[in-house]
Amino acid sequence: MILAIDQGTTGTTCFVFDERGEPLARSYRELTQHYPRPGWVEHDPAEIWERSREAAGEALAEAGVRVGELLAVGLTNQRETVCVWDPSTGQPLHNAIVWQDRRTAARCEELRARGHEELVRARTGLVLDPYFSATKIQWLLENVHGLRERAARSQAAFGTVDSWLASKLTGEYLSDCSNSSRTLLYDIVEGRWDPELLELFEVPERALPRVVASAGELAQTRPQALFGHAVPLAGIAGDQQAALFGQACVDPGMGKNTYGTGSFVLLNAGFQAPPPPRGLVSTLAWKIGGSSSYALEASIFVTGAAVQWLRDGLGIIERAEQTEALARSLPGNDGVYFVPALTGLGSPHWDPHARGMIVGLTRGAGRAHLARATLEACAYQTVDAVRAMEAAAGQPLRELRADGGASANAWLMQFQADVLGVPVIVPEIAETTALGAAYLAGIGIGAWTLSSVAAGWRERARYEPRMGEDERGELLAGWSAALTLASSRS
Repeated sequence: MILAIDQGTTGTTCFVFDERGEPLARSYRELTQHYPRPGWVEHDPAEIWERSREAAGEALAEAGVRVGELLAVGLTNQRETVCVWDPSTGQPLHNAIVWQDRRTAARCEELRARGHEELVRARTGLVLDPYFSATKIQWLLENVHGLRERAARSQAAFGTVDSWLASKLTGEYLSDCSNSSRTLLYDIVEGRWDPELLELFEVPERALPRVVASAGELAQTRPQALFGHAVPLAGIAGDQQAALFGQACVDPGMGKNTYGTGSFVLLNAGFQAPPPPRGLVSTLAWKIGGSSSYALEASIFVTGAAVQWLRDGLGIIERAEQTEALARSLPGNDGVYFVPALTGLGSPHWDPHARGMIVGLTRGAGRAHLARATLEACAYQTVDAVRAMEAAAGQPLRELRADGGASANAWLMQFQADVLGVPVIVPEIAETTALGAAYLAGIGIGAWTLSSVAAGWRERARYEPRMGEDERGELLAGWSAALTLASSRS
């Protein structure tokens, strides 16, 4: 049995998988969101660890896993989010700055104006955007009293969430290459922290973790951290790379979209780092057995978070599942569009100053219109991302594999297929992020191979496009018009 820890933006989900990749147990713990100022988003690292450990313990207990029966742990996590802690005590030195946080937008603009984006793009495959980690680390070094001095004395450890959880689980200070590739500090071709980028962002290398592969016996869990289990931490990957792996997109040209807090479209690009196309990023997908795989990625910042906003911010739904019935209750959208640029716009627009906008409201509009517009926005943003990806790859996408919480929403999946114009396929196990972490851990200890991962993937539902070209074109034109209004560049 393998334990998969999936630490996400809104909570931690833990699964125990058997030797066939079947889930035996699942546990979830929600995570508190902190918003100190407009555009700022933070988490408490101590709570991230506590909730993750609680969920892991509950899943292990539910599956009846005794000491000696667990083979390995796989870890996947929200990426780009930055934690900082005292390596000697393990105590956080500040709240984690979440990937959604926009406080460093001005710094990114300054660096872009000074002509540094070309270097960043060439070395990392990414763009200068506050979404990524480096300017978050720089902000902490400049704004937390005494932190730069601590970092210079190796008394401060920075890392993405995988590094933080690995340190709590194993006592080792490490990060896998897929997470490191999201920091703006890691050369994805050379496979190292880049000296020029470290200097540009004023980050001391001694304050960064050792970078390891995505699969292998990477470290050993401490019994006191994992309820008596001392087993290899054998797989680590950022959540979107793990989902690509869990969707068995192990061959070049295969792609998926994960519908979570945000949505992330990834296309397996093979064993050479592709030049980063306009509107997209290139990233390390995983490294196994000394061989690195790369991906093209489109990052959509707000999809599931918009549904959460309907629930928590506006109070017009009690549960996310209600949006499906509300959307079905209308024959059309009646011209109502919601651009959920609540933390700016990601791929392919990269507009950190865009703001959310609802257009087309009339006296007849109600909560069903807002719910439908929110679901439609998830699909429209995916279309924008896929079209940019198709242009970069020079070939159309034949199918889209879908996973994440919203893949259970049949109305959304059908609408996605309709506006995208290709089949959308949902796997039997929708929580492919956790499954990908388990697969990597299984490969890391020799229990699985790439071939067995591909053979084990199973389809649960297929949504074929049914919408005519005229209707599709009209809907997408309305979306484009609303997007122009929300853009800071309009």
